Amino acid sequence: MMLLPDHKLSFGCASVAGLFKPVNSQEAHDVLTTAWNAGIRYFDTAPHYGHGVSERRLGDFLRDKSGWVISTKVGRILTPDLNPPNIANGLHSALPFKQEFDFSYDGIMRSVDDSFQRLGLNRIDILYVHDIGDPGAGTDTPHHRAQLLDGGHRALSDLKSQGVISSVGLGVNTVEICEGLLGQMEIDLILLAGRYTLLEQTAEVRLFPLLEQHGVKLVIGGVFNSGILATGPVAGAHYNYAPAPQSILDRTTQIESVCARHNVPMAAAALQYPAQSPHVASTLIGTSKSSSLLRNVTQFEMPLPTDLWADLRRENLIT
Repeated sequence: MMLLPDHKLSFGCASVAGLFKPVNSQEAHDVLTTAWNAGIRYFDTAPHYGHGVSERRLGDFLRDKSGWVISTKVGRILTPDLNPPNIANGLHSALPFKQEFDFSYDGIMRSVDDSFQRLGLNRIDILYVHDIGDPGAGTDTPHHRAQLLDGGHRALSDLKSQGVISSVGLGVNTVEICEGLLGQMEIDLILLAGRYTLLEQTAEVRLFPLLEQHGVKLVIGGVFNSGILATGPVAGAHYNYAPAPQSILDRTTQIESVCARHNVPMAAAALQYPAQSPHVASTLIGTSKSSSLLRNVTQFEMPLPTDLWADLRRENLIT
């Protein structure tokens, strides 16, 4: 079972598919090169990211390299779209496809085959079931869960036992579905976005004991909670892909104040907080700008005073 012991920092490739703004192939190549030169070797992608463009660009980049680890996701099937929108699911550089959720045995097998074709690589290390149990995506239904538990999970276990992949898991945004599926199917890793951060630790109370019980590790995405922990509590700051409510702005203001007392950028504390947990195998960052990526890498490696964490705990800002 792969637990990413040498990949404490990893790169999320939604950004190279034009998340929030258009990204051309050269810009994508440039930021992937920056990540590689910074020593990052674990890259995460998905069919959802630009309807396949993220997988294509990542595969093109990695094809002549060695020593990398790659994860992609299953649960969506892509088919041609004769009238594609200009912006697909918030991604500005998408290919002309549409997607349909399918967590069945056949759906997962087809998804993996399609990903191999888009990547143009002969190896996928980790497969995550993408966005299962997500109210925002409409997959929190008995139908979708039955697809996975009646057949889809067997596809993942078969692929692992056959050596096609090394590890299986979930790529989700909610703690509840992790709690519901641990023990119900084979899970090595969970890529969890936004639920164990400097601002929000909802994963810790209920999920961490289950991780310990089942021997599962986390890859943590969304460390800035969609932006607010990087931008600060400014006007228009985003939390969970929407304008931050006042309660979140107030809490972020308190965190920022404690960080300022220690002369620590809040973004550095946000990047480093998840990795302190023994349950976290890797911290996933993503950007389309090389300058932002280098800043994140520097802040991830920046020595921080231990008193910072003690003060945040004392003010009940972290658990």
